[in-house]
Amino acid sequence: HPARFASVTPGSTASAFLALLRRDLLLLWRRRSDALNPLLFALMVATLFPLALGPEAQKLARIAGGVAWVTVLLASLLSLDALFRPDAEDGTLEQLVASGQPLAALAAAKILAHWIGTGLPLTLAGPALAALLGLDREALPTLAVALALGTPLLSMIGASGAALTVGMRRSGILLALLVLPLTVPVLIFGAGAVDAALTGAATQPPLLFLAAGLVLALPLAPLVCAAALRLNAS
Repeated sequence: HPARFASVTPGSTASAFLALLRRDLLLLWRRRSDALNPLLFALMVATLFPLALGPEAQKLARIAGGVAWVTVLLASLLSLDALFRPDAEDGTLEQLVASGQPLAALAAAKILAHWIGTGLPLTLAGPALAALLGLDREALPTLAVALALGTPLLSMIGASGAALTVGMRRSGILLALLVLPLTVPVLIFGAGAVDAALTGAATQPPLLFLAAGLVLALPLAPLVCAAALRLNAS
């Protein structure tokens, strides 16, 4: 309950943010079997690469970082369509728009809930999947840092696409086509950081690009989501 936070005034934007975040996390906990789908999908995709490329340890170790990033990217797309659509279908979205609270702050709460439910587990599972494929242990910390910077960025990019397509029926393919090109730079810099760690090159440049993208998306993504949600609610 927002009143538990002594520094939060009931009815304030911070109170609304925390209440919506708590609601979405509670719904996620009640549907925790569905929340496991991205992890199971990532594991399934990661196990297909050795079957397709062969059991050569050196080859798998060379591409393990890229495979981990591809699996995380594809798995993160699974839950995007459900980010705003249930609220639009049951009328909650209209109430959020008419609540008088900054819609960008409410969108930020939903993006954070999505990252906690999808991005954070994938961030933790990514290095484990790469290690199973034989990635050098020295590159695992770099992969972990890259995922910690990249998965929030994936959630924000994906949320912007989900907000734009929330008013369309059967928008799953359209959402993927809209989001995937925007996530390519994240994939390139994330996999590039791991490749740099493997070859002994400097890992700071690709990680700094990810950090810069994250800093840029933090204020912009909620604003884009708010504008798109208002457009779809009108």
